[in-house]
Amino acid sequence: MKEVDLILPDWPAPAGVRAAFTLRTGGVSQPPFDSCNIGAHVGDELAAVEENRRRLREYLELSAEPEWLTQVHGSRVVDLDAEDAGGVLAPADGVVTHAHGRVCAIQVADCMPVLLAAADGSAVGAAHGGWRGLAAGVLEATVRAMEAPPAKLHAWLGPAIGQAHFEVGEEVRAAFLLADTGATVAFAPNERGRWQCDLYALARRRLAALGVTSVHGGGWCTCGDRDRFFSYRRDGRCGRMAALIWIQ
Repeated sequence: MKEVDLILPDWPAPAGVRAAFTLRTGGVSQPPFDSCNIGAHVGDELAAVEENRRRLREYLELSAEPEWLTQVHGSRVVDLDAEDAGGVLAPADGVVTHAHGRVCAIQVADCMPVLLAAADGSAVGAAHGGWRGLAAGVLEATVRAMEAPPAKLHAWLGPAIGQAHFEVGEEVRAAFLLADTGATVAFAPNERGRWQCDLYALARRRLAALGVTSVHGGGWCTCGDRDRFFSYRRDGRCGRMAALIWIQ
């Protein structure tokens, strides 16, 4: 069995809930997708993507292929228990399930993946937390779809672009201040008259407002760590990593 390079979340997930985040290493894709590209939509050879995904399934002993979403930076959430998991899922940026064996997956290359697990192990979910999705309410929508009290949820913030490398314009800051004036703490002015945005801080504020207090992870920077992470902002054409969560 080929070993796959992963980050395993350090969080108090209940027994029976498993989660993982893939790194850019340990696969077969050629530059600029080297080497463990999980994304089939970025221009990589499909055979290489399929082999990378096969290795991932085998290494994690998954009983089914992860449910790969068509992500559009919005707030729609797919409930895998309500939709035909074997068919083509409508575009979405959040996914939840209460069933065993179904794998929720989010693909990223700077955006923040947020994994969620009910404390009793009855439900798991994942959200694609780029700035547009966060501002549109993808975390709120995913928490609602979990159908569990927010105080009984655990959240894990996966690798994303760090504040030092994430420069944004005033329109991004304004989008968050419309709903939360306290979000100013997540934006630091720079010498170019723009803002350095802290996605982790924005996610923590939104989760706290929902009542989710068990929040873990954060602190990575995909753009600043070329050896481990793909970064769209740094490289443009590049592969995708995946955050996965499932109930065994």
